[in-house]
Amino acid sequence: MSTIDDIKNRIDIVDLASETVKLKKSGRSFTGFCPFHSNTRTPSFVVWPESGTWKCFGACNTGGDIFTYVMKRDGLEFRDALEFLARKAGVELEPRTPRAEAEDKQNERLKEALAAAATCFHNLLRTAPQGRIARDHLSKRGITNDAVVNFQLGYSLDERHVLESY
Repeated sequence: MSTIDDIKNRIDIVDLASETVKLKKSGRSFTGFCPFHSNTRTPSFVVWPESGTWKCFGACNTGGDIFTYVMKRDGLEFRDALEFLARKAGVELEPRTPRAEAEDKQNERLKEALAAAATCFHNLLRTAPQGRIARDHLSKRGITNDAVVNFQLGYSLDERHVLESY
């Protein structure tokens, strides 16, 4: 069993969410008003104790497990949420090894490269004259400009070094 699984097994998501949300039992789940957006009419926040998950069906439309809940609630990165929940659960975390630190740095560089590539191809779709065919195709398929922006859709030119030049 991993450390994350151990923490999940020791912390009841209903108890955790109840620290900030007044929950009411509704069948096998619990419902309440979402703490992440204003809502006073209809409870849109649901917690499922069996799976240890939560979901807001309202304005924020987010969900996850105890880690994502604490991250969103407290504005933490995953590592900080992990440390917080480990203390709460009484689980001791292993210290980070230099190799794990190096892997994290490498993964962060890869994420940055992927984000740059996505931005490049997205900009090409939105602005390049050669992307007109793709823009027309998306329009014919009923894909709105908002969807193009929200999902950061992109277009690649028929040139070898476009990304490298970017």
